[in-house]
Amino acid sequence: MSDTPQNPESARWHYHPEGPVGLNPLFNWPPRPSAVLKWYSGAWLQITALTLCLALAVTAYALFFPSLENTQSFAPGWMFRIWLLNMVPQILIAGGLHWWLYMRKGQGMYKKFDRRDLTRDNGTFTFRNQVLDNIWWTLGSAMTVATVYQWIIYWAMANGYVPTVTWSGAPVWFVVWMVFIPMWSGLHFYWVHRLEHHPKLYKYVHAVHHRNVNTGPWSGISNHWYENLLYFTTYFIHLIVPSHPLHVLFHASFQQISPVLSHSGFEKLKAGDTDAARAGDFFHQLHHRYFECNYGTSEIPFDKWFGTYHDGSAEATTRTRAYKKQMYT
Repeated sequence: MSDTPQNPESARWHYHPEGPVGLNPLFNWPPRPSAVLKWYSGAWLQITALTLCLALAVTAYALFFPSLENTQSFAPGWMFRIWLLNMVPQILIAGGLHWWLYMRKGQGMYKKFDRRDLTRDNGTFTFRNQVLDNIWWTLGSAMTVATVYQWIIYWAMANGYVPTVTWSGAPVWFVVWMVFIPMWSGLHFYWVHRLEHHPKLYKYVHAVHHRNVNTGPWSGISNHWYENLLYFTTYFIHLIVPSHPLHVLFHASFQQISPVLSHSGFEKLKAGDTDAARAGDFFHQLHHRYFECNYGTSEIPFDKWFGTYHDGSAEATTRTRAYKKQMYT
């Protein structure tokens, strides 16, 4: 454990990273180019959610994606294939990570944020079981909405109703847009998520996701149907911005798979005695513990700009609890 006993916040966690939770230094002033380079090299040149999702997207496009011409009309063959391209990675990665971390307990409690195990025999959850609840809302609700939205986008692309690009026709834009998709995702997520925390919408919709105070791999997109209808509208940017099917595949992978890692409950995945990959996101783990903070992501510091940033300190917890009390009274 890396905590210092002087920080009372550390007593609330099994593992608590040192220092303030990091935010993207791209938005710092004065500029710090070395810090920005370190941030993005760490994101794109290591095993992270970004690189995993990019690898999944490239593999899916090269081996399994139907030709865009086949998507000009709605037909069961290609539509079923898109559904499988959503379902199979979700099951393999969320299921595999859950097995390794929570069933096999392959790295014990190493860098696990919360001391508690996932919940069983609790009437808060569908089927009285946190994992079964999360699987149901992920595979039943999230994958259905995500797939339908993707059907619409590919159909629109194939019929020339929206602008598209190719690698040979616009190689620079092809790469630039790929790099900016995670930033668009963070921007969209902040505002949709903030809306879902309106007390009335929260009670009937977003509370399904927040049943998971202590999160696990299946918690990532375990959302109510109405929340998924909002959450996955992030894909509709491809109806406006010139895109290629590979952009959509990467966006889908990032939106659907990266929450598996960020909600895993462990900061790092361990291989032998070595930290092999980044996993859980303490920035978002704080949101699940204290609810009314860190609505966005660390990629764009909306929370810092709008006064809802929890940096992991005891002072921030006190401030967040006061804000939550004000919201609900």
